[in-house]
Amino acid sequence: MAWQPKIMRKVRVRNSQQKGILAKLLTAVAEAGGSVGSINLLTETSRHTVRDITITAKDEKSLAAVLSAMEANVGTKILEVRDEVLELHQKGKIAVRSRHPIKSLTTLRRVYTPGVAEVCARIVKDPSQARLYTSISHMVAIVTDGTAVLGLGDIGPQAAMPVMEGKAMLMETLVGLSGIPILLNTKDTDEIIAATAAISPTFAAIQLEDISAPRCFEIEERLQSMLDIPVMHDDQHGTAAVSLAALMTATRETRTNLKKAVIGQIGLGAAGQAIGQMTMRLTGNPVRGADLNPQMMSRFESLGGIPSTLAEIMASCDIVVATTGAPNLIKPEMVRKGQIILALSNPNAEIDPDTAMERGAALAADGKSVNNVLGFPGIFRGAVDADAPRITPEMLLAAAEKISAMTPSGELTPNPLDKRVHQAVARAVAETAIKQGIARAEYVPYVEE
Repeated sequence: MAWQPKIMRKVRVRNSQQKGILAKLLTAVAEAGGSVGSINLLTETSRHTVRDITITAKDEKSLAAVLSAMEANVGTKILEVRDEVLELHQKGKIAVRSRHPIKSLTTLRRVYTPGVAEVCARIVKDPSQARLYTSISHMVAIVTDGTAVLGLGDIGPQAAMPVMEGKAMLMETLVGLSGIPILLNTKDTDEIIAATAAISPTFAAIQLEDISAPRCFEIEERLQSMLDIPVMHDDQHGTAAVSLAALMTATRETRTNLKKAVIGQIGLGAAGQAIGQMTMRLTGNPVRGADLNPQMMSRFESLGGIPSTLAEIMASCDIVVATTGAPNLIKPEMVRKGQIILALSNPNAEIDPDTAMERGAALAADGKSVNNVLGFPGIFRGAVDADAPRITPEMLLAAAEKISAMTPSGELTPNPLDKRVHQAVARAVAETAIKQGIARAEYVPYVEE
C-alpha cells in the first residue's frame, strides 16, 4: 500500500549552476524515501540558484534521512528548513472581529451604551428578535471533549483545538457561519449535555465533534430533545451524507442499481452506524454490518442492519464501505471483480484504492476523495437560515442528493472548496425543512458579503 505523507517541510536550498544538480537532488530525495511537492525558484545568478522545495516524509526518521541525502548532494547546500504547518497554526487560525469599525463617539453610543439598551428592550418583548438584532443567527457551537479526533483517538480537548479551529474556518469561508470552538474538560455524558445545554442560548445550532462512540449517540439524542435548535454530530451525519453522495455517484458511474445492490458496512462506530442507517433509509434494504465491538453490532442490528463479518461482507457484497481506522484491513485477495469499495479511514485506508482497482474493483476510493467538509457547512447553513429546530433525515438526504448531482463527470465528489456546491446544499436543506413544515423563518439564501 502506498504510504500517506504525514510530515511536510519546506527546504530552502542553494544549488551550484551546474548541469544536472537539481535532477540529482530530486533523485536523492526519492531514493531516501521522500516525496517532492512544489518547487519555487527564488533567485538565480551565474553561480547559484536558490529554491524552496516542499518535501513530504512518512515519519521523523524518514525526514532526517531525506534531509541528510539532500545535504550530501554535491553542489547543494540547505539554507533553511521550515515547518509551514506549525507556522500557520501559531496564535491560532481564527479570531473574533468586529463587523463595524468604532471610530467615533457617535458609533460607540450606537453599538454600546446608551443605544444598545433599545435593542435589548426589543428582545425582551419579543425573543425572536434576537435572530435579527444579534449574532446568534450565524453562530454555531463546535463542541468536543477530544475523545475521537481524526486518526489520533482520545487526545483531550486542548489538543483537539486545531481541528475545531479548522472546522470554524471552513464554516466561515464556505458559508459565512461563525463557528465557535467549545472545549469541554469532561468525558461524563451528563456533564457534556448539561454544559452544552447551558450555553445553547448563544447559538443558532450545535455541532458535536470528535466525541467517541457510543457516548456520542446518547449525547446527540438527549441534547436534540432538550433544545429547539439543530444539534448534529458531524462524525455521524455529515460523514454519512457525503458518503451516501459518493455512493450515488459511484453507482451512477458504474451503472449499478443502488437499491438492488447488496451493501456492507465494515466498522460500526459513529460514522459507520450513520452511513449504514442512512443507506438503509434510502434503499429500503438492510445493510450488512461488521464490527469487533458487540455493543456496536447490537445497536446496528436494532436499526435494521444484518450482523456479519469482514470475510462475509467482502465475499457477498456488491458495495463495501469501510470506516474502521484499521490500515490494510481489507486484503487484496478479498476484493471481488466489479465491487465498489469506499475505504474511508484517514490517514490510512483499509485498502489502497489503486490496489483494489488492480484486483478488479469497478470503483475504489479513500477518505481523501470523500471529505465531510462537503456536508456540514451547507447542512448547518440551510438549517439555520430556515430556523429549523432540528436536522431531519430528509434534510440530510437532500444534502446527499445535491452533492451527488453537482459532482462533475468522472469525479466521485465535487471540489470541496466550490462555494456553489455549499450554497446549493444549503438551499436544498432549507427547502426540505420548509416542505416538512418545520421551518420557522422565511428562507433568505445566504449571500456572501
